[in-house]
Amino acid sequence: MRYACPSAIVLLAVICTAFAGGLQQGPVTPPPSREIKRIPTDKAPEPPPIPVEELIRRVSERENEIIRARNSSTYQVSLRLQEFDESGGTVGEFQMATDFLFAPDGKPYEKVVRTTHSSLVTLALPSEDLAEFGRIRPFMLPSVSLAFYELTYAGKQPLDELSTYMFRVRPLRLERARRFFEGLIWVDDRDFAIVKTYGKWVSEIESKTGLEPFVFFETFRENVEGKYWFPSFIRSEESLKSEGGPTRLRLTIRFTNYKTGAAPVSVAPPR
Repeated sequence: MRYACPSAIVLLAVICTAFAGGLQQGPVTPPPSREIKRIPTDKAPEPPPIPVEELIRRVSERENEIIRARNSSTYQVSLRLQEFDESGGTVGEFQMATDFLFAPDGKPYEKVVRTTHSSLVTLALPSEDLAEFGRIRPFMLPSVSLAFYELTYAGKQPLDELSTYMFRVRPLRLERARRFFEGLIWVDDRDFAIVKTYGKWVSEIESKTGLEPFVFFETFRENVEGKYWFPSFIRSEESLKSEGGPTRLRLTIRFTNYKTGAAPVSVAPPR
């Protein structure tokens, strides 16, 4: 067994006594304060080449033109609802295709051209209720809607082969009988057209938007006839609990066969 040397113990006691005698009596003086600089979590974007207010005005005027052209166009809406299990296998599906047309008197109408029997399990609704998902409106921003929204410039961002301005959009107020969009929009930096949106529809009664169980929607647009950016694709995914385990739901809406100039109409909420 190893023991400490007696002389070493005596020396250690002397050192400890001397150190204790040198300690400050009373309160300990706090160390000098140091300034802490925190890295900002949300860096302000560089301003666009034109004032933001002017940019928003150009976007809304471009939307007026696009909505006017789309409201006078015929096109087809294809709806697809799918359910998947945990392994990714398809559990059930529902499909429907509807043509948006004009009667000889110029009034718009819908014509169902294709539908399938629903094999959905978790979203077990009648076909007429499932068809309502095909009427989900893509968000569009005409001048008359600017009074209802706050737009915040979020910087430039590449989107596929495009260079875009990004904005955060939120409603200034909510209503019970009307849904408003809350999310992000991407605007082409050349012709000021909205080319993509991502967000949700909200109302004063948050749980009663009429779009359940889907919440967030991603919408892409395509260039039609080289001058109009029309909505072409909407998608949304959600997961629900079921007796057999979690079920993933997927909603896909496609807009195809655009033909402009079918009927003259003014700027109004998009159909």
